[in-house]
Amino acid sequence: MPEESTAEVTAAGIARLAGVGRAAVSNWRRRHADFPKPVGGTETSPSFSLADVEQWLRDQGKLAEVPLRERVWQQLAAHPSGTVAGLVHTGCALLLLRARPGAWTELAALPDDRLGELLPGVFEEVLTARFGLPRSVHTPTPAETLPAVPLLRAAVELAAELGGPRQAFEFLLGRHLDANPRQYTLTPPPLAELMAALAVAAAPEGRPLATVLDPASGTGGLLRAVPHPTALYAQDADPDLAALSALRLALHGDADIRAATGDTLRADAFPSLHVDAVLCHPPFNERTWGHDELAYDPRWEYGFPARTESELAWVQHALARLRDGGAAVLLMPPAVASRRSGRRIRADLLRRGALRAVVALPAGAAPPYGIPLHLWVLVRPGADQRPPAETLFVDTAGLVPDAGRDRLPWTTLRNTVLDAWTGRGGEESVARAVPVIELLDDEVDLAPARYLAAPAAGGTAPELAAVRDRLDETLRRTQGLTPTPVPARPAPRPLTTVGELARTGALRLRTGGSGTAPAGAGVPVLTEHDVLSGGAPSGTLPAGGPGEGREEPVLVIEGDVVVPVLGGGSVARVVDAATAGAALGRNLQLLRPEPAALDPWFLAGFLRGTANNRQASSFASTATRLDVRRLQLPRLPLADQRRHGAHFQSLAEFEEALRLAARLGEQLVQGLYDGLADGSVEPA
Repeated sequence: MPEESTAEVTAAGIARLAGVGRAAVSNWRRRHADFPKPVGGTETSPSFSLADVEQWLRDQGKLAEVPLRERVWQQLAAHPSGTVAGLVHTGCALLLLRARPGAWTELAALPDDRLGELLPGVFEEVLTARFGLPRSVHTPTPAETLPAVPLLRAAVELAAELGGPRQAFEFLLGRHLDANPRQYTLTPPPLAELMAALAVAAAPEGRPLATVLDPASGTGGLLRAVPHPTALYAQDADPDLAALSALRLALHGDADIRAATGDTLRADAFPSLHVDAVLCHPPFNERTWGHDELAYDPRWEYGFPARTESELAWVQHALARLRDGGAAVLLMPPAVASRRSGRRIRADLLRRGALRAVVALPAGAAPPYGIPLHLWVLVRPGADQRPPAETLFVDTAGLVPDAGRDRLPWTTLRNTVLDAWTGRGGEESVARAVPVIELLDDEVDLAPARYLAAPAAGGTAPELAAVRDRLDETLRRTQGLTPTPVPARPAPRPLTTVGELARTGALRLRTGGSGTAPAGAGVPVLTEHDVLSGGAPSGTLPAGGPGEGREEPVLVIEGDVVVPVLGGGSVARVVDAATAGAALGRNLQLLRPEPAALDPWFLAGFLRGTANNRQASSFASTATRLDVRRLQLPRLPLADQRRHGAHFQSLAEFEEALRLAARLGEQLVQGLYDGLADGSVEPA
């Protein structure tokens, strides 16, 4: 009979269990002869028995009780067939719990070996009733189910803790996706919601999105965003993703789910399907999409795509699966709007009224995050429908200058795009309906920036004058804040480390990461960029709760000291009242000093020393990483700390004034360049 003790945990998992950094785990292994020995893994990345580690942590007083969600995750990661197979088996059990809770209660009373024998038959009944045949979720065999029984029992227990089977599956799936960011190309939830809202807005008035298809479904994020569907259809070339997508959608709602495995362009699983809407985030820049074998495919109604135009093949597949008047929203790389090899297809899409809008998103909206992607909104023309005379272009990049993936104002973006679609508003620099006849030139370039007038960076002449006045004031303030170095006689001072202060209780250490905002709360995130630039918290947490795939965030309070741990720079920021309450972002370490023992400005000032940072940093890999526990500072009475801290605080004010002066100077210079170039400002 399988025992829970077979589960293994890595050093990173141990650090997460104990709420410490990985360096602390390495220290424990060196300093404590009774620390559990590795039971697997490799020499550089060993794994340990989860039960042995838990017991050792308890004996050392470092762990009161392992959180249930952490225990389930470690069991899932230790699944003998891999984490994805464990997720599928867990999804089957959670789907059984959702569909037939009484049946699970009866089965759970059985011993593990008997439960492992009976579950596959019950799974087969539930999966067939939910997905039909054929389906992408295969029933696990008794041999596959038996080792997973402890995991399945724990997952059901987790569902009770988190509020239901859906929340438990979302947590485990989200944890897996966060642990493997390079393995999956995901559509961020706010973007999925925007795409679904566009499809609703583009549908004929009064027609709900009853049936929706995603032909490249991934983990099902786009279909999950559809409001109140009757039937959802999903296909993905990866069997694991097709299974996870089906289970996720089935646990999310009551719509009829049909999910299939296979290459959509080469082996369409739904060749006779016609749906109300198609949502799709297709693979980009594929050269092997089937160009040679699909030359005479009936889907190429608007022209046979070139080998380099795989995205236009996906566009035409989406149109072929729509009923007349149905809407499709696809996420596209910007090159598709202007590549010469696709201009004939783009022209035919315009002439026949299929392409209704192109929306330029800011960089950071979706992977690849460094590229400002586009949304294409298409409608399948009806036989007796007259093509529209105009195509809408929307450019949202100007709404969020210098934004990144953690800082996009999704509510503003969504409202701007939907208002532009419905014609309720929007400046010409953001949205414009362009006559189709103007688009049908030799290039048929559909990049929104080509048709939208960008506003001057500095605004009007009076606005530029106001910027100049602020710059003058800031420069005068900077002059007054300029510090005067006073020579001192160096004297030896006893030193301590952050690690030693943490052990004695003089401060607490917390590590930033992903989290989920409490329901109904808009929690900002203090990002690594914010700390480095001195800006206000600019990131956002996804709404929901900890059961939606992420852990609870670490919230900063006034007096905390925040330090970036990557990059090798010497930066430390003291949290003020305006920043307090924000969540701590990734790659940040928080130091919370005990007010009776440590002054925060004294702590932050010494942490910024260049030599201090160099001796506490690791240069073994391509990215320099700071071990905060090794940072040093002198042992001084609190009164002397505060005297040093006052000087460090003055330096911080001087630094912020320099930053503001630089920003205002750049704004004034660029505004004058733009104003002189477009005629809104006269030479003096």
